[in-house]
Amino acid sequence: MTAHPISETVASLMPRAKAELTELVAFRSVADPAQFPRSECEAAAGWVADALRAEEFQDVALLDTPDGTQSVYGYLPGPAGAPTVLLYAHYDVQPPLDESAWLSPPFELTERDGRWFGRGAADCKGGFIMHLLALRALKANGGVPVSVKVIAEGSEEQGTGGLERYAEAHPELLAADTIVIGDTGNFRVGLPTVTATLRGMTMLRVQLDTLEGNLHSGQFGGAAPDALAAMIQLLASLRAEDGTTTVDGLTSDARWDGLQYPEGEFRSDAKVLDGVGLVGTGTVADRIWARPAVTVIGIDCPPVVGATPSLQASARAQISLRVPPGQDATEATKLLTAHLESHAPWGARVSVEQVGQGQPFRADITSPAYASMAEAMRLAYPGEEMQSSGLGGSIPLCNTLSALYPEAEILLIGLSEPEAQIHAVNESVSPEELERLSVAEALFLRNYAESKKA
Repeated sequence: MTAHPISETVASLMPRAKAELTELVAFRSVADPAQFPRSECEAAAGWVADALRAEEFQDVALLDTPDGTQSVYGYLPGPAGAPTVLLYAHYDVQPPLDESAWLSPPFELTERDGRWFGRGAADCKGGFIMHLLALRALKANGGVPVSVKVIAEGSEEQGTGGLERYAEAHPELLAADTIVIGDTGNFRVGLPTVTATLRGMTMLRVQLDTLEGNLHSGQFGGAAPDALAAMIQLLASLRAEDGTTTVDGLTSDARWDGLQYPEGEFRSDAKVLDGVGLVGTGTVADRIWARPAVTVIGIDCPPVVGATPSLQASARAQISLRVPPGQDATEATKLLTAHLESHAPWGARVSVEQVGQGQPFRADITSPAYASMAEAMRLAYPGEEMQSSGLGGSIPLCNTLSALYPEAEILLIGLSEPEAQIHAVNESVSPEELERLSVAEALFLRNYAESKKA
């Protein structure tokens, strides 16, 4: 870090940031009442609201969104005539998965090997802390030069669209000149990166029914249609032998022009086992940033322990389809639904339910705000220049904000670099990245305010 006053201030605030992130990570704020009580998300939302009030935000509110969750809003007025910047993060998190596979409890922030481990540490509770650090650093060095709106979403990980629908119904609420989405990440630790594209997504549940009830596999197996076997065959139809996604009518051959992802680095980041090949064709960047990707994220079936020799009458699966820029998520949903309905074997009865959807997004990285961010990142990361990359994940709100505020510039930064292992066990955040990105955001806000005066 340089001796820039902003850098020095952020460094001095890091112990407080760790203590606050510890408190925030402790909330088991998974926005799925089937797994975790809603009270955990409500408590996390209350914590975020209190933090904004402590920073002298006005109009702090818990917004009841149409999907039954809460988003937290606050407004910090800046100097007269200053531009308005919207800072986004989300406080809901992914489920911890197998808690026994965590080396430390998932909801207890734990320092190990120079990183802070805990569910949401990077995705995206750390993003909210990053915003607080940037604003505090500016306050300590002359004041915040822009008006700031903060929105902390409560159901981003579920893809249920609550905040999108709320924003559409209240279009004046999140209006801003520039929007900073703090929910992506650097391409590599220490390499400052803005995200140029996001894949969209659609989430479907498919159920197959073949029998009126389960049957003895010895008495009926070999002739009676087993719904679980039908489901396995149906899901297999979604991929070619090489692993390429093969949804009827969906193009899977686009190319990525820009920063590339060397295969060796990707294998290491993804922790691919020795001797196991990657799936798909083209470059790694093609596959994860420019092409659709289907994933079976859950199957309802009998567990191995306690299984009986039975044919299954019904089977259910949840399927995620990532949709790259240039393709429409609504059309992709229709194609995936039609594929599932037409490929079910043996005349199995098919029912498909959509449970989430978000459009892909492409940012204009030639806009003036990106010049301000490039200068800020150059100072926060001495010796490095800002890079741009794609992101295979989805942030559905980006398209909603882009449609509501077509003149607003949207920048995507964050703490979810590859080592963070977001959505997996042992998620972590690099405190150095938190520190440097907080510096970069603070400097960006200052640079951006100055550029608007010019």
